[in-house]
Amino acid sequence: MQKSRKLMTRGERIFQVVNNVIMALLCVICIYPLWYVLVCSLSDPVLLYAQRGIMVWPLGQWSFRGYTLVMENPNIPIGFRNTLIYMGLGTLINMFLTTTAAYGLSRKHCYWNGAIMKFIAFTMYFQGGLIPFYLMVKGMGLLDSYAGIILPVAVNTWNLVVMRTSFAGIPDSLEESARLDGANDWTILWRIFFPLAQATVAVIALFYAVTWWNNWFNPSIFLSSKDKYPLQLVLREILLKNDTSAMTQIGSVGQSQQEQFRMLVKYCTIIVATVPILVVYPFLQRYFVKGVMIGSIKG
Repeated sequence: MQKSRKLMTRGERIFQVVNNVIMALLCVICIYPLWYVLVCSLSDPVLLYAQRGIMVWPLGQWSFRGYTLVMENPNIPIGFRNTLIYMGLGTLINMFLTTTAAYGLSRKHCYWNGAIMKFIAFTMYFQGGLIPFYLMVKGMGLLDSYAGIILPVAVNTWNLVVMRTSFAGIPDSLEESARLDGANDWTILWRIFFPLAQATVAVIALFYAVTWWNNWFNPSIFLSSKDKYPLQLVLREILLKNDTSAMTQIGSVGQSQQEQFRMLVKYCTIIVATVPILVVYPFLQRYFVKGVMIGSIKG
């Protein structure tokens, strides 16, 4: 290590120092907002209401009252349930359609696979727009339903391209050997290609799951029943519409304290809606570099 540093020129050392400083600043910029929300959610509501500016530690005695109030809101459990439904069913449908389509389009014996891929890639750059999208969902009778949120976005074009590229990189000899043993396309896909592309599959599945967890725009357009709202749409109403009445109602919080607790409840709701998906990342992080690089190098 010391020898390598001695071999570095002065310009290289300066670049390394500047690069490290920039990366440290980027880490602080990315981490601090979440840390700020966390310390605010644990702060004393009276002190928090009067606080302005940067915070690095909870104010006053640590308090979990805000989380208690959030859990008392009936909309939060309903939002969690709906988000899990959207994420579970949506990710399964996404992965099944993306995997099967990518396998077919990656095979050289598939008719017109090049033309079909060009047509699919065309949709990445040119779309009909929001109004035609809404009219299409309405015309199919999918408004205000779980299917209306899941089916119109059943396949993501970019994820399909990455998955297809990963399958195309698997040697043809494996497929030929399997066919000589009597395997059909379904067997080849699920017993050979799917396990070999495990890194890409994990990354694409995580991309889909995170997208479903953060999804709020389409539900805000297509849903009118609040009992179908996902968690992020419930969070949006709390943050933008200042709708914390269900959590700061008289009986749980005194009338004079409602304004003070309203800010605390917002921060606690953000943490409740963010932490579950953050817990998943460490388990799939090792697949990121390998899975994404496969789709970016080959094609």
